[in-house]
Amino acid sequence: GNSRNPYAGEVFNNLDHKINLYGDDIEVDYRGAEVTVESLLRVLLNRHAPEVPRSKRLLTDSGSNILLFLTGHGGEDFLKFQDAEEILSKDIADAVAQMHMKQRYNEILFIADTCQASSLFSHLYTPGVLGLASSAVGESSYSHLVDRQVGVSVADRFSYYTHTFTEPLNTSSTVSLQDLFDFYQPGLLKSTPTLRTDLFHRAPLNKVLLTDFFGSVPKVVLIDEAYSDFKGIQQ
Repeated sequence: GNSRNPYAGEVFNNLDHKINLYGDDIEVDYRGAEVTVESLLRVLLNRHAPEVPRSKRLLTDSGSNILLFLTGHGGEDFLKFQDAEEILSKDIADAVAQMHMKQRYNEILFIADTCQASSLFSHLYTPGVLGLASSAVGESSYSHLVDRQVGVSVADRFSYYTHTFTEPLNTSSTVSLQDLFDFYQPGLLKSTPTLRTDLFHRAPLNKVLLTDFFGSVPKVVLIDEAYSDFKGIQQ
């Protein structure tokens, strides 16, 4: 840790430090040096070594809705990881296409919060994906609320306002994706929030619940057949 940080191991979204986003109820499966382009692609495609535990796998199927939220430093058609490597928009598009072929999702809400964020979903070509970006191509995305004690901003503007909107909601909420998009104000973000809807065929967005992706409660489907991925109990 850094001795200059009086809040080591904590993440706040406001200067009052009331809400620790990294609290005891948060489960983190990948952290630090584990967060790489390779690990993200392995999670999306379920390409893991046999010893990787279930907690580090994305166990989805053709009935699953996935929220993919990427944030960090980036530019046109790329996002940086650890200031050491980048994932390209074409990499993301190809990964999503493979997910579709492997029947790993029903729908994906892909949110990008970085400079020129909408470029990250510019190469997507697979159905069932809705793109939401903090900024248009050619625009920067900005940080928010400088914490003088720590010496950095506590959040990005887009992520801050996303959290402000979603935090009061519960799993029975009837708020729609259109409500979320309408909540973003370019004057507050200092950038233009952008939607890509041509691949997402469940419309209109004011009929699509936000809880289909945020904090959703999955529906239980009873089947008569054995689950195909069940390998039995090893003694």
